[in-house]
Amino acid sequence: MRQASRRTILKARINTALLRWYQKNARELPWRGERDSYRILLSEVMLQQTQVARVLEKYPLFLDRFPTLRRLARARISAVIKAWRGMGYNHRALRLQKLARIVVNDFNSKLPENISELVSLPGVGRYTAHALACFAFGKNVAVVDTNVARVLNRLYPPANPRTSSRDTDIWRLAERHLPRRNAHDWNQALMDLGATTCTAAIPRCDVCPLSELCPSAHRVPHKKGHAKRMEPGRDGIPNRIYRVRIVEVLRNLRPGSSIASSILSRAVKTDFTTRDRRWFEALLRSLEHDGLVQLHGATRVSLPD
Repeated sequence: MRQASRRTILKARINTALLRWYQKNARELPWRGERDSYRILLSEVMLQQTQVARVLEKYPLFLDRFPTLRRLARARISAVIKAWRGMGYNHRALRLQKLARIVVNDFNSKLPENISELVSLPGVGRYTAHALACFAFGKNVAVVDTNVARVLNRLYPPANPRTSSRDTDIWRLAERHLPRRNAHDWNQALMDLGATTCTAAIPRCDVCPLSELCPSAHRVPHKKGHAKRMEPGRDGIPNRIYRVRIVEVLRNLRPGSSIASSILSRAVKTDFTTRDRRWFEALLRSLEHDGLVQLHGATRVSLPD
């Protein structure tokens, strides 16, 4: 049997087994089955670097506050930052609102369906553009996130595991595996398998529907913890933690009000001293540069208007 024929048969067996598994084991998520592109976009942005359990809690609350792209575009920046409470990575909220304003002004309040136009929007990369094209607009395109890449890497391990990057190869592989129809379920199935079964640290090969077809089954070594990367910070606490604390204090202010920077500094660092002043001022300037705070002279701070 020719090599191409073997690959075709293997692909068909993998696709059939995975879709059957998905029919019985698909996760119940509120954005599954949605056709509202804004709701799908919101879920994708929220899921970036945030656990599903946290998104399940915050997703409906954010939609209650900003049910449409138009409402989000017209909102005060401070209101959007407050609504993002508990999600972390606050710059995502700013990019999402910036995207909303561009879509309202340039696309008549409707997200574009073209992938090249989608990737031109703030915060939309290759994955998010393809996810929107597939899940919101029904296009038959591949979607590759971390979970999908892991599954495909294990199904088709590289000849040299030490090669630096397979990003381009993985996308090509995902496109070759894409069924002619029902790309929506196929992409969701790959993501669910990677999230629940073919996990990074301890894959559950004993219950995986593809274990008999996977050359990596029962062979994935448990990963050792990597040494923690040194981060800029103060007294052993990374600056990113102090940034989160600053924004959280400002969230608790009354709308339109500000706080003295001297009070704010001690609210986020209880042992604040004069030696910390330059560091704290630099931290505030970096937050202002990112659009997350507004400085009023040298003495007061608030959320942006």
